[in-house]
Amino acid sequence: MSAISFTIEKRAPRSGARAGILTTPHGVIKTPAFVPVGTKADVKGIFPEQLVSIGAEVVLANTYHLYLQPGEKIVQDAGGLGKFMNWSGPTMTDSGGFQVFSLGAAFGKGISKFKDFVSPESDEGLTKSKHGLAVFDEDLATSHGKLAIIDDEGVSFTSHINGSLHRFTPERSVEIQHALGADMFFAFDECTSPTEPYEYQREAMERTHRWAERSLKAHRQNSSAQKKQALFGIVQGGRFEDLRKESACEIASLGFDGIGIGGSFSKEDMRGALRAAVGELPEELPRHFLGIGEPGDILEGIANGMDLFDCVAATRIGRHGSIYTRQGIVHLKNEKYRNDFSPLSECMGFVNLSSDEGFTKPFTLAYVSHLIRSGEMLGPIICSIHNIGFILQLVAGARQAILDGKFDEYRADFVREYY
Repeated sequence: MSAISFTIEKRAPRSGARAGILTTPHGVIKTPAFVPVGTKADVKGIFPEQLVSIGAEVVLANTYHLYLQPGEKIVQDAGGLGKFMNWSGPTMTDSGGFQVFSLGAAFGKGISKFKDFVSPESDEGLTKSKHGLAVFDEDLATSHGKLAIIDDEGVSFTSHINGSLHRFTPERSVEIQHALGADMFFAFDECTSPTEPYEYQREAMERTHRWAERSLKAHRQNSSAQKKQALFGIVQGGRFEDLRKESACEIASLGFDGIGIGGSFSKEDMRGALRAAVGELPEELPRHFLGIGEPGDILEGIANGMDLFDCVAATRIGRHGSIYTRQGIVHLKNEKYRNDFSPLSECMGFVNLSSDEGFTKPFTLAYVSHLIRSGEMLGPIICSIHNIGFILQLVAGARQAILDGKFDEYRADFVREYY
């Protein structure tokens, strides 16, 4: 019996969008939902209480980073991820599989989830997409080691901290994630670069399928963990729709508690690859779109039947002084914000949703711009809280629109104004 349960409350009449209830051992998640990323058991610069106040219901931590620091045994001795970070709600952990991608094929190349949109234009190490979204920065690059070697059994990699050599296999990834104790976790997979050819995408996909079976076996052998933790399988296949469909069929047949859509996409590839995969997935299982956080992409995922999303972009661009608004990304270092005394909360712009961002009183754009320009740490914190709040409100609005039978209109209105 699964440690989680999922029910669908309502489906949108003209798309695959659906509103549901995901029940976990540590609470309920109303889907679709955005999952803030707490890489090292913290969402950078934000207290757990603030996350709750802006609408977060679940957080995700990074297996690779917690394995290296402080070590899964310390997290386990603390009572698990939630207790360790003072978060009382549902938790998730990834598998460490994305590090196979970022440490290996992608290391040092600036490859991101949306590589095709990387431009040579930069701002203090920040590379921007055509919509102003940060897709790669030095903070990300320096958090990984410089070597990853993939073989059929697993991946060997060096620590970004001290260069020491380590080894992840599907069994070891599951063992670590059992110790971390999240309500939901992911099977070990290989996330390929979007530029890899068809032949390698197939090879990596088939390796991911074998690793999925091994991950499931390791999980099922731990009866105690199985009662309180749910395991999600991951669909791969790159940008190729036939591989995505094949992978979705295989992962769906194995008996996971939920399904993740993994990999890296260009904008052009995402829709086709997503639709090819989703059509093969069981309706009754929750679906997680891994690493997707740009507003339009989240709405695209929701329209195609995805339930959960996670991404570091909200805090990453916040650290560089950029914020989400209904009119698109705003860079607060720009000169015009020096004397803009309008409240930051007005940038939310969601009708019938609270504009409370977790602050006692609203800050002005001029004040936050000053903090960013001055290098004060409060500036990036405020921007990060605002950005996560923005995405949480966007997704909450989408959920309500599904329940009201107005999702298509909600999405069209947002996209028209934002882009």
